[in-house]
Amino acid sequence: MTNTFTYDKKTSEEQPSFEFNSPYAPRVSYHFNSKVSNYHYGVRHPMKPFRLMLTDHLVSGYGLHKIMDLYETREATHEELVQFHSEDYVNFLSKVTPENISKMPRGTFEKFNIGDDCPIFQNIFDYSSLYTGASLDASRKLINDQSDIAINWSGGLHHAKKGNPSGFCYINDIVLSVLNLLRYHPRVLYIDIDLHHGDGVQEAFYTTDRVFTVSFHKYNGEFFPATGDIGEIGCSKGKHFAMNVPLDDGIDDESYITLFKSIIDPLITTYKPTVIIQQCGADSLGHDRLGCFNLNIKAHGECVNFVKSFGIPMLVVGGGGYTPRNVSRLWAHETGLLNSVMLPKELPDGLPFRDSFGPDYTLYPVLDDLFENKNSKKYLEDTRIRCLENIRYLQGAPSVRMDAELIPTQDISGLTQDEEDEINELNEDDNIWRLNQIEKENAKIKEFM
Repeated sequence: MTNTFTYDKKTSEEQPSFEFNSPYAPRVSYHFNSKVSNYHYGVRHPMKPFRLMLTDHLVSGYGLHKIMDLYETREATHEELVQFHSEDYVNFLSKVTPENISKMPRGTFEKFNIGDDCPIFQNIFDYSSLYTGASLDASRKLINDQSDIAINWSGGLHHAKKGNPSGFCYINDIVLSVLNLLRYHPRVLYIDIDLHHGDGVQEAFYTTDRVFTVSFHKYNGEFFPATGDIGEIGCSKGKHFAMNVPLDDGIDDESYITLFKSIIDPLITTYKPTVIIQQCGADSLGHDRLGCFNLNIKAHGECVNFVKSFGIPMLVVGGGGYTPRNVSRLWAHETGLLNSVMLPKELPDGLPFRDSFGPDYTLYPVLDDLFENKNSKKYLEDTRIRCLENIRYLQGAPSVRMDAELIPTQDISGLTQDEEDEINELNEDDNIWRLNQIEKENAKIKEFM
């Protein structure tokens, strides 16, 4: 169903003019549901779904809704959710409420990783189903060739695991979208530029060559989720089809963009993906509430624009981001770039919640002045070389048998016992780190309480 945003039409008419900055004007679809911004993790929790409302207001205020196909999405169904997640976990999410959680069987908190970072809040299942439904809807538009680029800023919750939530993420909409795309696409490239490692997506496809996962993130062995070392490259048939680019505090625009392009260019050329999922977590921006990088909005956006330049179908999703005004600025800017539009720095006249963007009231505030850059040129060059070595191991794009009867029913994330044993051995030490990190993250959250 195609809809326009239900915002003040006068605001849309008075939006400032923008200019097209690229000869390539793809068909872009924007997938949203206004209800998703109404959910609430808790007063003191850093995740604020209302950042999505601010994003939609900016997108509408700048007039971008006039050049995109808009889709108000439905909730994902139970049958869709269990394509990846376990039946008992989906059933738990569908039944649990803040009122009945204390009546759940002993051990439920531990089994489903319920705590300060993944709390139970009102209508949690509806919230998870809405953002997941939007990503699945976006993937269908790509499959049906109705869009070249499909955007869902409410998605990108990359930490959720098969049987439990993690890192503020309850349902992994990315994994479910990948599974959907694999029914029709031989090779999917997943690119993650969130501050945190895209562990849930990597783990789901660690043993297949049909999905290549690459994540640029903060890593020191302790920072959540305590995974994402450069040595994590996949296993079994998926060996060398996972790549991690671990970074330290304070990386700046030039260093990040140079490293990103020098890796992504040969990766796309070699792997030859037929569709790309780009996770655009905004916590990698400078001045993020939980962040430690020095990226400005235009630098983050340049990475997205670079991927777009290859002309490969893209599913673009959100992710982390805990300073709502900057999250919405970033995703509005990137919505413009994906439409080949450069937005002016002046905010639209009559913008709802304009006070949220003070004191500078601009789309592009300075965000690069908070942390010392601890990434030396030697470290970045060594990291680049190791990543390129991993790409060379691919020896070109893997061939895939696209059997019309085989692919739709194939459980791409299913593991043999040997593969499970290998992953368990690799993750044995990480599990200890994970438990320690959960405690540290909980302590960090409590600082805001």
